[in-house]
Amino acid sequence: MSQSLKRSYRFALRTALFISVFLTVIMGVFALLEIRSLWISLLIFAGLCYVFSFLIIQYRVERFIYRRIKKVYDNVSLLDSKTLSPNQITTDMSSLTREVKKFAEDKKLEIETLKVRENYRKEFMGNVSHELKTPLFTVQGYILTLLDGAHKDKVIRKKYLARANKGVERLIYIVKDLDMITKLETGDLHLRYENFDIVELIQASFDLLEMKAARKNITLIFDIDYEEPIYVRADRERIQQVLTNLIVNSVKYGKKGGTTEISIENLIKNKVIVRCTDNGEGIESENIPRLFERFYRVDKSGSRKEGGSGLGLSIVKHILEAHGERIYVESVFGVGSEFSFTLEKSKKIPGDSVIPEIT
Repeated sequence: MSQSLKRSYRFALRTALFISVFLTVIMGVFALLEIRSLWISLLIFAGLCYVFSFLIIQYRVERFIYRRIKKVYDNVSLLDSKTLSPNQITTDMSSLTREVKKFAEDKKLEIETLKVRENYRKEFMGNVSHELKTPLFTVQGYILTLLDGAHKDKVIRKKYLARANKGVERLIYIVKDLDMITKLETGDLHLRYENFDIVELIQASFDLLEMKAARKNITLIFDIDYEEPIYVRADRERIQQVLTNLIVNSVKYGKKGGTTEISIENLIKNKVIVRCTDNGEGIESENIPRLFERFYRVDKSGSRKEGGSGLGLSIVKHILEAHGERIYVESVFGVGSEFSFTLEKSKKIPGDSVIPEIT
């Protein structure tokens, strides 16, 4: 505070000194000229004093404030101080106050975002290490057992090698899924658009997962019989992956003897919405916002027994976003869940040729 007062005192003393010197010079000039008319001399003197005082005070104030503001800009790196000029600085401090306030708010938001990202990074790294170490330790255990002498028994050797191979396959599965998400996030994954029948694709997904669903006595069905094809325009292979992941997820968390039902509805003129509904466990409301995070699991224990990489829903979200589409979730805990996503309708019936497009 004392330092600030000293600076203001120096500013006031120097300004007063300039004005005093000017007034002394003017008085001396008037004395030398011996102007006889008092009123005229007073008016001229007052006018000259007013103009000079205004100019010197304005110049000094702007220079004083400019130096202080330049220091503030330099300290907070708000703007490049080299771009400032005295003409930009006035005695009105409201603009600086607004910029500093905005700077503080932006920095606060940036810090909060970094904290969220840091927490997410820590959780993500923990999940990755957990997902990778489980199959790695499994494979290592079987190999060490074989090295300790179990390889001499042909039956045990074959069984342990087969189990080790399953662990390696799981590692490859996780790495492939991570690689796909990385490509989707960075835009390196190319989509090959084509016109195809979504009903046929869903039925193909049903046929592919029929045995998996049968293990839990879950029925895969349409809501109605779709006698006419429904053509959409998208990457057929990626959309099949979306359907497969959603159906697998539905079966994984479904109740024994339950159903997984898929329906297709017109949403707007050029869009359809595909709904995947089950009557399984359902999802608690606090878990829904995090469903599409990588490795996030609602049931930490049960879902791991079911297998999977923990990346299925995250891949679904990224594939649909790459198409410019969205996915929605509605769930009631203990009743069931519905995942739905939009697709663009095809403007024409597909022919023999496929038109590739890169996005």
